[in-house]
Amino acid sequence: MESIDDGPPTALQRSPTWLMGQAGIHAQRLLNERMAEADAHRWHYSVLSALAECGPLSQASLGRLCRLDRSDIAAVVGELEGGGFLVREPDPVDRRRNVVTITPEGGRRQRVLGALAVEAQEDLLAPLDAGEREQLIALVERLVERQSGRQGTGWA
Repeated sequence: MESIDDGPPTALQRSPTWLMGQAGIHAQRLLNERMAEADAHRWHYSVLSALAECGPLSQASLGRLCRLDRSDIAAVVGELEGGGFLVREPDPVDRRRNVVTITPEGGRRQRVLGALAVEAQEDLLAPLDAGEREQLIALVERLVERQSGRQGTGWA
């Protein structure tokens, strides 16, 4: 009887979809482990980064930008607001909307989480040299842009 510990079936060993899935699982595990060191979640880093880069945003826009649905963005914003990392206030122009703004403490938190994200990425990409990393990033960006319908926008 053969050992099942010899690796994946031959049909999967060179399958881009399977390989990318495995790399994605590994990448998310590494990132989740690093974020847990700071009692955070990867979505905390995403939301704080979006606010640090874009400035105040409506909660709905923030959710779309971070690819979070309405209930998830509300939960993440609530967690971050509870920690003093952002404030959520009614939009003065349209009081039905909330505007979310990062606080100075949120900016510091974003930088700490950013450093942890870099560590996770370094662990993930350790087998690759600098040129291979740049090539991988460029290729994956093209795939993501095509699948997101945002060809040529630089979104990744």
